[in-house]
Amino acid sequence: MGTKENCRNELRTAIRHLSDRCLYSASKWAAEQLVGIEQDPAKFTPSHTRFQRESSSIRRRFRTNEMVTSTPTAGVSYVSTPPVPEEEGDHDGAAVDSDFYLMAKAYFDCREYRRAAHVLRDQTGKKAVFIYCTSIYSFPLFCFAKAGEKRKEEETIELEGPLGKSDAVNRELVSLERELSTLRKNGSIDPFGLYLYGLVLKEKGSENLARAVLMESVNSYPWNWSAWSELQSMCTTIETLNNLNLNNHWMKDFFLASAYQELRMHNESLTKYENLQGTFSFSNYIQAQIAKAQYSLREFEQVEVIFEELLRNDPYRVEDMDMYSNVLYAKECFSALSYLAHRVFLTDKYRPESCCIIGNYYSLKGQHEKSVMYFRRALKLNKNYLSAWTLMGHEYVEMKNTPAAVDAYRRAVDINPCDYRAWYGLGQAYEMMGMPFYALHYFRKSVFLQPNDSRLWIAMAQCYETEQLHMLEEAIKCYRRAANCNDREAIALHQLAKLHNELGRLEEAAFYYKKDLERMEVEEREGPNMVEALLFLASYCKAQKRFEEAEVYCTRLLDYTGPEKETAKSLLRGIRIAQSGFPSMDVEHFPI
Repeated sequence: MGTKENCRNELRTAIRHLSDRCLYSASKWAAEQLVGIEQDPAKFTPSHTRFQRESSSIRRRFRTNEMVTSTPTAGVSYVSTPPVPEEEGDHDGAAVDSDFYLMAKAYFDCREYRRAAHVLRDQTGKKAVFIYCTSIYSFPLFCFAKAGEKRKEEETIELEGPLGKSDAVNRELVSLERELSTLRKNGSIDPFGLYLYGLVLKEKGSENLARAVLMESVNSYPWNWSAWSELQSMCTTIETLNNLNLNNHWMKDFFLASAYQELRMHNESLTKYENLQGTFSFSNYIQAQIAKAQYSLREFEQVEVIFEELLRNDPYRVEDMDMYSNVLYAKECFSALSYLAHRVFLTDKYRPESCCIIGNYYSLKGQHEKSVMYFRRALKLNKNYLSAWTLMGHEYVEMKNTPAAVDAYRRAVDINPCDYRAWYGLGQAYEMMGMPFYALHYFRKSVFLQPNDSRLWIAMAQCYETEQLHMLEEAIKCYRRAANCNDREAIALHQLAKLHNELGRLEEAAFYYKKDLERMEVEEREGPNMVEALLFLASYCKAQKRFEEAEVYCTRLLDYTGPEKETAKSLLRGIRIAQSGFPSMDVEHFPI
């Protein structure tokens, strides 16, 4: 990892290079990392401190005690990006101001006018004030008066036919590929031309050559995050990733962290991001990626804390917020999800992320038709937006429209065969159609991709329990795996107890009923599962002549008002008779 000042100078120059070539997304990414580098405290002004200080608690929370060494740089040299000439009268404070200006301009270029204005709200430089005022002016103009290109695109999107597979083909790809190939062979192509050539090859399906070309691009010019992202999209296995011959550079650490996450190597990804936070202490991007990894590990409480702080620091942020909405949906936080949906609607309703957030909001309200409408709108904006396909499939399952659900999940799998949620959804859909063999096939796929998710093991176990399969031993194995994967819904222990009881294994059944009862007591849960556990344990302990334990369970049952209360009274009478040493006095036992 280079020094903070080297990284800062490289990024400042890279932003201008990328912006000059209209690579606005890569320019925005670089600008966010630039501002994420911790400044020298001596150079801080109140505006800089306000922007960065709110991220520090996240950084402290996820930093390990001992940082692992980042990718070494020995033996690799780069022609340094020339430093940007300082403007007349420039000084350290002005350079910091310029960093915020660069990030605001990147947001402005991406038409995120409110974010641009928010970043510059306390800056005093002439250029910063100009962009701030222009942002405030451009946002309502963009929303209400602009009838140009973007509005036309949005109207076209609304008027398109149903979602299908009529993907448009760029007819210029052949001639473009020929021209770029010639330039590469002649050695007259620059890193940005290589990036474009890689895109063309990927579009045509020549993935091996596309990987090689994109690798050339990032080795020659490592600051183009768009090139790294395209390269990562073609690294679907760890073997492919390890076979890449990449130069050592701090950008490689960002790439590997992101690639590990896509390959479900979440702990390795977190380690990389924690290392990067040593330099990019206040990077919102890194914090969002940490939240994604924690989400995959189902650490929802930590994910919620990170996203809340991200929104406080960047209130007009839209990217990644659909994942935050998934967390709020899972926790049934209706008011928080409503607020988030309203917020992104006002910020930019024509973003796939915004549509998915609003779709989740309507789904939580039980308005599944409206939810589907917004997921379809997200797909019209980006037909390859994976979350929208999967979430729309979930909605069709809720609406009992299984053919449409299967089609949505299949489209998700086509986009990303490693998306366990889509495979799980397919399993659910086929289970609803009464086809457990097909369902089992898809559940196995999902479990292979996400072996630490208890919900997937439970779904597979329930499939084994169906009348058509009735493979109870296999179901027990699955429930055991679920119990070992932090079964939050507390289903596995209860089902293990029931199945062992059904198979006549009373000792094992008692073991699991007792564990389930202990968990319910800790979580302060009441209900039929507790009654069932108390009844079984009372009868089992009585049969084992453990009368004191049996009496405790029976006494607890007396607090209930249903038939279980009478059963408990009967058991208590039997226990007292057994303890007294006298035989039962039932009349049917007397001779006539």
